[in-house]
Amino acid sequence: MAGCCVTISPDPRWRPRLVIMVKLPRPGRVKTRLARVIGSVAAAWWMRREIRRLRRLLDGRWETVLAIAPDGALVAREWPLGFKRIPQGSGDLGARMGRVLRQMPPGPLCIIGGDIPGITRAHIARAFQALGRAEMVYGPTFDGGYWLVGHRRSGRIPAGLFEHVRWSSENALADSIASTPDQRIVLIDVLQDVDDAADLQAVSARVALRDR
Repeated sequence: MAGCCVTISPDPRWRPRLVIMVKLPRPGRVKTRLARVIGSVAAAWWMRREIRRLRRLLDGRWETVLAIAPDGALVAREWPLGFKRIPQGSGDLGARMGRVLRQMPPGPLCIIGGDIPGITRAHIARAFQALGRAEMVYGPTFDGGYWLVGHRRSGRIPAGLFEHVRWSSENALADSIASTPDQRIVLIDVLQDVDDAADLQAVSARVALRDR
């Protein structure tokens, strides 16, 4: 597998970082739209399984960090070993992701959610490669949102980043891109995240086609 194309400084603080935004996978606290159809216990079990599978994204080319919600769940037993953990803090998704981008140590950084069954280390490597030729990278989803956002962070994070974004809608990606008109942006692979039962069905259908 090809290495990341972002220039790495000898200073270890400039190591690429992958931050995974996750909520405590307990019934009633996670995947509420999915839970409306399959039940809160089943939705929490599905999310717990996906969180355990995040170990497949550990890679020596980047540091992998879990950003936890709620903040008081940093020491919960559900988190897999091998990850540094940080709190997400308050605010909507844009506020929380913006805080991660501004407060983590310097260097290229990508943010994903924990609900993308098809994600691999190759997808993450391509995102970091894209930051070698652009300030920002997005990984679109099929519903108009995105499963990944990354920033090279060689300068200041734009003040307007994630402002006026209609989250959980088909406009989320377009609104996010519009919030930083002065940034060079690259789009990478389209993947399926899982927000509701239709998404889970779509993921299952793609797995069935792949395995034929």
